[in-house]
Amino acid sequence: MSIEIKYKPELPETKQPIIIIGAGGIVADAHLPAYKIAGFEVWGIVNRTKERAQKLADQFGIPHVFSSLAEAIAQSPANVVYDLTIMPEQYIETLRQLPVGSAVLIQKPMGDNFKQAKEILSLCQEKKFKAAINFQLRFAPFTAAAKYLIDQGLIGELYDMEVRVTIKTPWEIFPHVIVHPRLEIQYHSIHYVDLIRSFLGNPKRVLAKTLKHPAKKLSSSRSTILFDYGDTMHAVINTNHDHDFGPDHQESYIKWEGTTGAIKAKMGLLMDYPHGVADVFEYCIPEEGQSPEWKRVELEGSWFPEAFIGTMANLMRFNEGTDQQLKTSVEDVINTMAVVESAYQSSDGAEMKIEYSGKGH
Repeated sequence: MSIEIKYKPELPETKQPIIIIGAGGIVADAHLPAYKIAGFEVWGIVNRTKERAQKLADQFGIPHVFSSLAEAIAQSPANVVYDLTIMPEQYIETLRQLPVGSAVLIQKPMGDNFKQAKEILSLCQEKKFKAAINFQLRFAPFTAAAKYLIDQGLIGELYDMEVRVTIKTPWEIFPHVIVHPRLEIQYHSIHYVDLIRSFLGNPKRVLAKTLKHPAKKLSSSRSTILFDYGDTMHAVINTNHDHDFGPDHQESYIKWEGTTGAIKAKMGLLMDYPHGVADVFEYCIPEEGQSPEWKRVELEGSWFPEAFIGTMANLMRFNEGTDQQLKTSVEDVINTMAVVESAYQSSDGAEMKIEYSGKGH
């Protein structure tokens, strides 16, 4: 049985120029390459150190470079979309400067902690922003392909979802992140927390433990997070960033199991990072009277940079009215931040009732 899988994001129908705020590595590695592939117009880029912005502008053909956000806003074209790629501690002051009603994509995480996330949500609602958080793993080709198969009912009732990452992560290439007191969940496993919520909704509770390495100064580098969805749904995240023993036993995958089939996606990006290896997408839908057979499907693109098309495209389509749902809206992602906060509370040995917003999954 051959299945045609729809996994590529739908693009906007209108022209919406982008102003990027920030000029860090993620902009060069993911945002700008993704927007180039999609054909989005990057009208301008802002950075306090103008030389960094100018370098990217020269490389990617961005016509306008600014050292201040006020200058960029004053000259911005109609229908502009703002793309914040700065660190979380700068979000509030930056969002305050944006015009009322702006469309804005904010780099994850949604603040440095849950308190800050709630302040960001409140500010976005006060200023009537169409605001999304850039949880682009939801839009990775392998994620979109899995969601298509599941939504079509092809693996039956989903009852198990697992994320397992056993790799060597070179944290040193992220100097602003490596020093964070909440490193592993807040800056890595948060992607998987958000991903599991996007498939399964909000859990009843979370049990978690995040751990240090005995010979490293990192605040944390391994985590286990178990989600409570009742008596039949098993959802778990296991991460280990300290597996510096060669590639033979490294792992990086998401697995979905249902009553009539299963899906497994290898996230190649994380292995031998930042070079990465190829993704692998497979599914198994056993046919009656035959041995189960796994089928491999070649998908175009990967998490970086192609998934970054999806978050921006969804925001633009929501902004123009062709998408009815802003999938990673601040109203939805506040609940991802609530789960993350609960995971840290659990890891610290405290009991916490998750404080969900009324909106979102």
